[in-house]
Amino acid sequence: MAAKRDEIMTMDELAEYLKISKSTLYKLAVENKLPGTKIGKRWRFHKDAIDDWIKRQPERGDAQ
Repeated sequence: MAAKRDEIMTMDELAEYLKISKSTLYKLAVENKLPGTKIGKRWRFHKDAIDDWIKRQPERGDAQ
């Protein structure tokens, strides 16, 4: 079966996908630091847009 294109994720699903807390994700969303849309009182995220956003983030290595 082909992978879903344009999959929509909830805050809970995205926090689990990114392995970060919901509070961290909420802060990133409110500060427009990641692609998302607020529909009413709830945030929604396009998985493809999140994957593209991740690829554009600079990699951080240990500077020691």
